[in-house]
Order: sequence, then C-alpha cells, then structure tokens
Amino acid sequence: MSSKVAKAGQSKIGWCLKQKKGIEIVEQNENLSERYFSEAQETLQQIQGTGSKWDVIMAYYGCYNALYSILMKAGIKSEIHDCTIELITIIDGFNGTDYSFMSNLKYKRIRAQYYLESQTLDNLQEVKKFVVKCHTIVEALDIIKLRKKINEK
Repeated sequence: MSSKVAKAGQSKIGWCLKQKKGIEIVEQNENLSERYFSEAQETLQQIQGTGSKWDVIMAYYGCYNALYSILMKAGIKSEIHDCTIELITIIDGFNGTDYSFMSNLKYKRIRAQYYLESQTLDNLQEVKKFVVKCHTIVEALDIIKLRKKINEK
C-alpha cells in the first residue's frame, strides 16, 4: 500500500477512535465473525446481475459484511462505515486497490440508495474476489498485531 494511503488512513483512524460509534476494541467474537461472513455470501447469491441499483447495494453490503467479519474476529467494533473501510489500510493482506475498491463501491451505493442515481455493478467477479480475500485474511489474522496497530493510533 502506498505510504500516502497509509498516512491518510492513520490520521482517519485516530479520528475514528475518538468518535462515539467509531472504532472501539471489544470482546472477540468468532461466532459473530462467521455469521457476518455467511451473511456476505448469502447477499452475493442474491445479486441478479440485471444492472439494477440493488446489485450495487447488495454488492456493497456483501463486501462490507465480509470485511466486518474480520473485525468481529479481532474484537473491533465500528459503526461508522468510513471508519470500517479505513481499517483496510492497517489490516495485513489488503492493499491500496482494496481500499479504492471499497471506497468506490460505497460511493456508488450511496448515490444509488440515497440520491436515486442510476448505478450499475461494474464487475461481480471483483466483488466475489474481495469477499474471498476477506475470508483468506480472517483465517490468517494476527489479532494481537491488528489490535496493537489500532492501540498505537
């Protein structure tokens, strides 16, 4: 990941730690982690590929839930989506492309959901790859290292 993206993430993470519903260290929850990942997979199965705004919305939430499964396993809570996405900058296994992918997908979801703009899902395979990547990361997650990175912010 570029140092520019990592530095931006570091300052944003510090801000997120100070917010009421921002990033918080909580009890680790493997069961909830597995449930979030199952939810991500189920959501992706619902995508019709018709080009509707709902494909974008479901793709975003599928990816978001897969990402959140990593956080639940590590015992990290974040109810602010921008803060959750910012954590990509410090989770081993992700890179700047993953950060850009989630940021762009969130932008498209907001435009479709709240502004009723026409949005289409560019590439379902990229969405599926992101979810698989999250599963790979959660399986190899160094929880102590990740929690330490957050505590250093």
